Amino acid sequence: MSTDIGKFKAGSPMASTLRMDRMPHIWCPGCGIGSEVNSFAEAVKRSGIDPRKLVVVSGIGCTGRVAGYVNFDSIHTTHGRAIPVATGVKLANPELTVVVFSGEGDLAGIGGNHLIHAARRNMDLIVICNNNFTYGMTGGQVTPTTPGSAVASTTPYGNYEYPFSLPFLMDACGATYIARWTSMHSRNVTQSIEEALLRKGFSFIEIISPCPTLYLRRNRLGDGVDQLQNYQDNSILKHGADTRETNIDFQGKIVVGKFVEKNKPTYLEAVDKCCVKLVGDDYQLYGKTIPEREAEEKAEKEKIAVRRAAMQAEADAEPPKAGTKAAAKKAAVPKAAKKASAKKAAAQSKKTSAKPVKKVAAKAPARKTAPKATAKTRVAAKSAPKKTRK
Repeated sequence: MSTDIGKFKAGSPMASTLRMDRMPHIWCPGCGIGSEVNSFAEAVKRSGIDPRKLVVVSGIGCTGRVAGYVNFDSIHTTHGRAIPVATGVKLANPELTVVVFSGEGDLAGIGGNHLIHAARRNMDLIVICNNNFTYGMTGGQVTPTTPGSAVASTTPYGNYEYPFSLPFLMDACGATYIARWTSMHSRNVTQSIEEALLRKGFSFIEIISPCPTLYLRRNRLGDGVDQLQNYQDNSILKHGADTRETNIDFQGKIVVGKFVEKNKPTYLEAVDKCCVKLVGDDYQLYGKTIPEREAEEKAEKEKIAVRRAAMQAEADAEPPKAGTKAAAKKAAVPKAAKKASAKKAAAQSKKTSAKPVKKVAAKAPARKTAPKATAKTRVAAKSAPKKTRK
């Protein structure tokens, strides 16, 4: 194994999406944010969107540091102000894909007002919320999602406040895409983020994540691996679940899945519809008519489809790593095919050897033989009258 750190970073499969010059990151061992960032980077690659048209916005907190590690245009904003900044970016340039990546304290605490109104307006944003039930960077205070009876620095005898169920809150506010996973469900997280990147409207993805340094230690819940085991044991997959039934109790069951996916006009589409009524067909937003913008969106979708197809072809062509299940499976296919072809050839040779050789018969001249009498001719001959001698 190479000990050249620079060579190792340059050869990383995430070198195009993450800032490898800033690695290693600052997150604690066992924290789930690192795996979430990895899922996000993989989703961006799979989606086929133009990375030059992607902007990542985050607030203050452990998750707020994500903006500094992604290899895209990014903004690290002040506490609770990630969503209004992201809204401004989207309104300034609607061609951009804008992602907000922050924690539950930043988004649902001090930034809660901005969160509910962005969902109400159906702003075309993707909000990824890392929910670890604590303010991990500022001392482990109770957050809007801390489960009842959980210990925090501001509730040393157990939390007595009623926590938010963020999927229920977002559903009530009008979000058009809502999903929840844990950091253990990395593939599902990747798939949900990919879906959100390719759709319009306000998308909200909650990821339940362990905070081993403050939340787990203070509640004597072990380390990050112990909490991942808890997620595996207590996660209930329920796509389309009633969001009123998505509350999380302390170390209780966690309903995960894609709960809401619907379409309705985005904020800018609602603006267009209202202004066209007032101004008519001459109305232009950012110097372009609605048909012109729709044509540009269609062209961009075609480009995305081409990039996705190329990415899929590259993934299919890439040989699997040695020692993995995929490699073993791929190696087993040729053996099975070879065995099947050998078996088929043996059966074919056995079949042909059972048949008589017709080479001589084919070369010999055909012998003229009288046609055999059929049943019909035999009956006719029998029924014909016999000739008598005179």
